[in-house]
Parts: sequence; C-alpha cells; structure tokens
Amino acid sequence: MGTFNITAFWLVLMLWLPHGLSMGNGQSNSNSNSCSASVLEARRFFELENELLRKRYHEKFLSVYTYNTNVTEENRQAMIEINARNAEFNKRLAQRIKASDYVQSEDADIRRQAEHLSKLGASALNPDDFLTLQNAISSMQTNYATVTVCSYTNRTDCTLTLEPHIEERLAHSRDPAELSWYWQQWYDKAGTPMRDHFAEYVRLTRKAAQLNDHRSYADYWLQFYEDADFERQLDATFKQLLPFYRQIHGYVRYRLRQHYGPDVMPAEGNIPISLLGNMWGQSWSEQLDLFTPYPEKPFVDVKAEMVRQNYTVEKLFELGDQFFQSLGMRALPPSFWNLSVLTRPEDRQVVCHASAWDFYQDSDVRIKMCTEVNNNYFYIVHHELGHIQYYLEYEQQPAVYRGAPNPGFHEAVGDVIALSVMSARHLKSIGLIENGRLDEKSRINQLFKQALTKIVFLPFGYTMDKYRHAVFRNELDESQWNCGFWQMRSEFGGVEPPVFRTEKDFDPPAKYHVDADVEYLRYFAAHIFQFQFHKALCTQAGQYAPNDSRLTLDNCDIFGSKVAGRSLSQFLSKGSSRHWKEVLQEFTGETEMDPAALLEYFDPLYQWLKQENSQLGVPLGWGPTNKISSDCCGTFST
Repeated sequence: MGTFNITAFWLVLMLWLPHGLSMGNGQSNSNSNSCSASVLEARRFFELENELLRKRYHEKFLSVYTYNTNVTEENRQAMIEINARNAEFNKRLAQRIKASDYVQSEDADIRRQAEHLSKLGASALNPDDFLTLQNAISSMQTNYATVTVCSYTNRTDCTLTLEPHIEERLAHSRDPAELSWYWQQWYDKAGTPMRDHFAEYVRLTRKAAQLNDHRSYADYWLQFYEDADFERQLDATFKQLLPFYRQIHGYVRYRLRQHYGPDVMPAEGNIPISLLGNMWGQSWSEQLDLFTPYPEKPFVDVKAEMVRQNYTVEKLFELGDQFFQSLGMRALPPSFWNLSVLTRPEDRQVVCHASAWDFYQDSDVRIKMCTEVNNNYFYIVHHELGHIQYYLEYEQQPAVYRGAPNPGFHEAVGDVIALSVMSARHLKSIGLIENGRLDEKSRINQLFKQALTKIVFLPFGYTMDKYRHAVFRNELDESQWNCGFWQMRSEFGGVEPPVFRTEKDFDPPAKYHVDADVEYLRYFAAHIFQFQFHKALCTQAGQYAPNDSRLTLDNCDIFGSKVAGRSLSQFLSKGSSRHWKEVLQEFTGETEMDPAALLEYFDPLYQWLKQENSQLGVPLGWGPTNKISSDCCGTFST
C-alpha cells in the first residue's frame, strides 16, 4: 500500500514533533478582534518559530529521503544524528511555549499552535534513550529493505527481493508448497530477527508516552484523531462492515477449496495467507482468476493495452498529472521530475515501498517508488500523486499546519482520485478500454475485484493496530506476542499462517509499517473516508445521482470537473489548521466517519454474494486457527 512520506513523517512527526492535533487557524478560528499586545506578541513568536520549524523539517526530510533512496549505514547514522539534534531544538521550543502559557491564549489559533508544538513525542526522552529508540527503528527498517530469500526452484540462489521477485511468485504460482516456501522465508528473515529491536522500541515508546502524560503509546497515537470517542467509532464501524466481509471470505474460501481441494483449504477453516496472492493477506486481487464471479466475462487487460501503446513509467505519472490539472489544480513542478526516484536504481539499495514526500521548501515534492507498468502501479501512481497535491495545496500554511487534520484524510485523498481513475468511464476516456459502461455481469466482476482490495483490507488494517495497542498497553504478555498476533489475524479476519508458528518466531516486523513506527488505523479510516469524499465529489461533478443507473458511484469519473476541483482544493488547502470534523462538514456535509457511502458503492456485489452463497450452500465464518499453540491468550473481540 502506498504511503505519504511514511518514514519521514513518523520518524520526525511522531517521534519528535507531532503536529496533527489542532483546533483552529489564523483566519476563521482566530478571534478577529484579538489585537491585544499579548496576542500580537504571540503571533510574532509563532511566525518566527514556524519558519525555523520549516527549515528543520526541510533538513530532516532530506536526510530521511537520502537514506530511503540509498540505504547505507553512513546515511542511516546521518539521519539519526540530524533527528537527535532537532529533537533538542523542539524540546526547548516546547519549554518556551509552556513557560509563556500560550495554551491559555485568548486567540484560538495561538492555542492550537501551542497545543501542537508543546507535545514532544519521543523528544521527551533523554538523549541516550532517544538515540537508542532511533537505532531500533532504523535497524528494523534497514533489515526490511535489504532482506533477500532463496528461490524455491534453486535453493542456491538467495538473491530474491520482495519487489519484484517474491511478489511475482505469490501472484502467479498456484503451487501451495511454493507459496508457503516464500511466505515462510520472508517472515523468518524480515520478522523473527527483529524481535529484540521491537522489544526495545516498545520499552522506549512506553517511556516516551508516559513522559508526555499518556497512559500508553496507543493513546499517544489516538490523540491525533482529536476525538476521545474515535477508538469506539472504529470498533463500531468494523462491526458494521463485518457481514459484508464474511460473505467475501466465505465465497473465496469456497472457490479456493474447489481449486486446491479439502486438504489445502478446509470447508470452514481460516484461509492460509499464502494462498491469497499477497504477503500479508491485505489484498486478494492477485488470485482473482481462481474466484471470478463470471469467468466467461473476461476482465479488461489494461496492462496488455498499456504495453501495446508503449506506455512507460513516465507516462503513468504524466496521466496522473493531467488528471489533477483537468480539475484546475496545480501541475507537478519541474523539481518533481528531476528529483523523484520513480524506478528501482540498479546501483544501490533503496526502500521500494511507495511513498510521497514534502520537503517544505520551494514546492519541492517527490515520489519514491519502484514503479512498473501494470494495473497495480497505475493505481498506486495516482494514489501517491494525491498525496503530492495535498502537499502543494496546503504549502501556504505555517509549517505546524502542513499536514492532514485527521490521519486518515491523507490516505483517503490519494485513494479517492484512484476511484475515478480506475472507473470504466475514465479508462475509456484515456483509450485503455473500448466500453465505458459495463454490463451487469461485468460490473459484478469489477466490483468483486475492487472488494478484494478495498473490503478485505479492513480486517487487516483494523488488526494491525489492535495488536500494537494491546502490546503498548501491556495487555498482551511478551511471552505471547507472536501467538497473540496470529490469534487476532484469525479472530478478526479468518486468515492464518500456512505453517505452525511459535514464540521462537516473531512475525509482526515482516510488515513495513511495524518497522517504520507508522500508526496504521489511518489506513482503516481512509478506506471509509475515501468513499465519503468520492460521493461528495461525484455529486458536485454531476456524475452521481441516487437511484440513477446511469450515474452510479462505481462508474463516476470526476476528470475535467472544475467544480469538484475547487471543492477538493479548498478542502486540502486548510491542512491541519482546523478540526477535521469542521472541514469534513464543509466538504461532504457530514461530521463523522460513516461507512454508508462504501456500502452503497458495493451494494450490488453484496446482494449478489448473499444470493450466490445461499444457493451454493457456502458456510460463513471461521473458528480459531490451529497454526498457533492452543494455550495462547484469550479472544480479543471488540
């Protein structure tokens, strides 16, 4: 899954200067008559400090980007050194803010900035602990970026990387033994050796959270949602979506059993992750040919058409740039094309995980990813460019507000554009398919394909932080860290490892975001918010009308709509200067995270699945996994 500046954002923002928590801005939320000497002095103070903060961000992100695009020990140490030095600056700034009592200012915007900048994150640690924490995180990241595994067919060739080698085999092999081999190789090398680093990370983030007056690091993360009830809302939303997921899970398990037989896929068990085409089981679309609802209705092979038209990586980015320009939004600056890393370099190690970067100076925005020309990267390119547009739209904000007001918004903005881009209407408009409207069977196929990315992700996204919250809050004993992880994956998602796992294994760091200290509920929230955004933009563009079969959410394309573009631009330009519920209401008319738009988008598929599963006698649900010790911890149901 693409990220916006993941490593930089969390190494810098989460560890030493969180700034996503605000309540007002210098215009609409400031008291317009606040011209007292104290307010004017405070405004001058924050204006100066924001400029210094911008320069520190620029230096920080450059160092992290250099490391991510050239993974060497020298660059890792340089990144840590800069991060540590700036942590001390931020600690002193927080002390000055508290001493001046700006959080009690009569001006709402001053209060908001003060609240942002007085929260230290890991900078509250003493210098030795801070460096130890940085080393633990960057060591996990380095391991993830440099792991190679041995070939299933040639065990002497141990040079295979996750992208593209392992991913290609997981997507295309139909040999359960080969799939299990690559799964175990990756987890044994990317996960298990990192247990000590992870334990150090947990110990020090607990300490940092307490120094910041939080009960746990989980509560530190949750504060960025500016809603004391947000965790309960996440639980309630997950429960609303679970019936739909159970229908998909049951149907896929049934079709996998048809293909592989009962010895590989029992009728009512958990699904082995290795059979699902993705290392973490967070997307199942790579195995689509095994369970397409209407196989006689072939999917449009967009990749083949791209190849026929001689598409290049640059062409994918140019199309994304054209999409945003068609909305009246900004073109990519020349520096983007000159300084981004868009394909895997051959002369050095890089972190291939796709990410977008803001360098806080002169519209310097970049993307780092190992792009290839195919359907998946066509989607990811537009997703990452959504982050880039967010950066460009809020760059006029002071540095403290250059972020999203809700952690889920940034990811949702990337995805909402991709929803239009991947519609049949848009693909026809750019010459990749011939028919811009699908017949009913083809529509079910397309919605099913999307659900294998959008819906099946939800239990995964939910579990990743449910697990880490339990670890941070010491609700899961260290002796059960691994079995607890798989018990949650089974309980919430009905998936399991292909082989038995014990506490000698340690599998959570086999996922990049665990290594990089990236809060993950943002992705769950983004999968809900993106459909709320999509519905609002489609309505504004005149591309959606309730109960109109010609204007449906799943075939909406906002390309060329200046009205939708203005609305999106206004939404993005506010950054984190105001509470997310305020800007959400202005943009969509809603004030809460609500899965109604998502469920409406996929309703034709949901109705089809319920009928099909009933006719086939497909069992729904799953029991506990038998791939971990039976004496693991109790259930985690919300």
